[in-house]
Amino acid sequence: MKSMMRKTPMALAALLVLAGTAWAKVPAAEADKLGKELNCNGGIKAGNKDGTIPEFTGKYVGKLPGVDQPKHSGAHPVDIYANEKPLFVITAENMDKYADKLSDGQKAMLKKYPTTYKMPVYPGHRDFAYPEDVCAVVKKNALEAELIDDGLAVKAGMGGIPFPIPQNGNEALWNNLIPARAFTESITRDVANVLSDGSIAWGRQENRNLDETSTPANRGKPVEGRMAYSMTRALLPEREKGGVTNSTEPLNFKKDKRLAWSYDAGTRRVRQVPEYGFDQPLAGSGGKMTIDSDRLFNGSPERYNWKLLGRKEMFIPANAYKIHEKTVKYKDLLTPNHANPDFMRYELRRVWAVEGNLKDNYRHLYGKRVLFLDEDTGQAVASDMYDSRGQLWQHALINYYYTPDINAWHAGTSFYYDLNSGSYIGYNLFQERPTGPVLNKGDLDPSMFTPQAARNMGT
Repeated sequence: MKSMMRKTPMALAALLVLAGTAWAKVPAAEADKLGKELNCNGGIKAGNKDGTIPEFTGKYVGKLPGVDQPKHSGAHPVDIYANEKPLFVITAENMDKYADKLSDGQKAMLKKYPTTYKMPVYPGHRDFAYPEDVCAVVKKNALEAELIDDGLAVKAGMGGIPFPIPQNGNEALWNNLIPARAFTESITRDVANVLSDGSIAWGRQENRNLDETSTPANRGKPVEGRMAYSMTRALLPEREKGGVTNSTEPLNFKKDKRLAWSYDAGTRRVRQVPEYGFDQPLAGSGGKMTIDSDRLFNGSPERYNWKLLGRKEMFIPANAYKIHEKTVKYKDLLTPNHANPDFMRYELRRVWAVEGNLKDNYRHLYGKRVLFLDEDTGQAVASDMYDSRGQLWQHALINYYYTPDINAWHAGTSFYYDLNSGSYIGYNLFQERPTGPVLNKGDLDPSMFTPQAARNMGT
């Protein structure tokens, strides 16, 4: 373990200067670019010089062209781009041509599965915008938000990302932690542990989430109290059926921590989980997912040093409607080694790249993780994870889609690829469920996430 006492006075002074700069607020002239050359969340409105990234139009707010579904009903997404064909397909043979726009994990997947792993690239679309009240919060945050308590909390308003023009890795990371998203979500989802031989071990969960930072009544209020509440009840496999975990998430990880209670169906007892989060295995994932890798990163940033690598162009999953349609069958989607590329949709977009390196005095399965955050949303869409030796271990991605249920982007099905074993997790699958996620129905409250509520759900 390295000690700060070993550093020279000059080095300490430099660190203090850097720390002061890192926490600085954005100048008014920079914040004034929002809504002009930058969109609401800080994405560059203009396309790129090659014309391969389109201009941001934001012409749709709270609606999808040609789609009329009852809101908050759990209706499956409809592919609004069904008539489009890929512009080209990235393969192991031509990947060198696009190498500067691929992550290390994407390159590794192409190399490991040269005959089957492909990345179909479609025309880009940047046509969906956030409502004005969300944008107003973000604009105010740009002027006033700041990291506090060693970067483990933020001083900002709720309801929009705190740092649309991030100055460092911690700021970008907080955009991923508290973006504008669903404030209530109820879903029964499937989890597929696809082994290297193509066989599948199935899990199924009933899940409820309440996000206080996106609750309409809290919009613009100070970021304080609890961030979110979650309930997960196991339905499959049979040996875990009836188990319930309720958890709560703080907004200040310096002063508070996650709390979780677990109901065991066998003993019919509820106990508080001693520590919940970080690299503990996520239930039903066969150890291929950690609790803090859901949404690619969640929870306290405390175990890593976060560095902002900058904005770059990258092929990422986007406008992912096709993969979530109710006509999709798991037998077609979940092919050996990786998901069937025919259901994937990649677009060239700009992302913020953020690198987290494990601190010397902490432990975690991932020695390094690199997150790629869509510039138009602030949310992580892809991640490369490395082991303690610095070897690339996993590549993961989330298929996001815009939904009028929340007037924002929602995290759909995700895949976590183990580059060592050749197996992977298909997570948050709902294609074969009667309904998809029920978003923003407003039917959840904190009383539903207590230890007693866990007991009631289990019995």
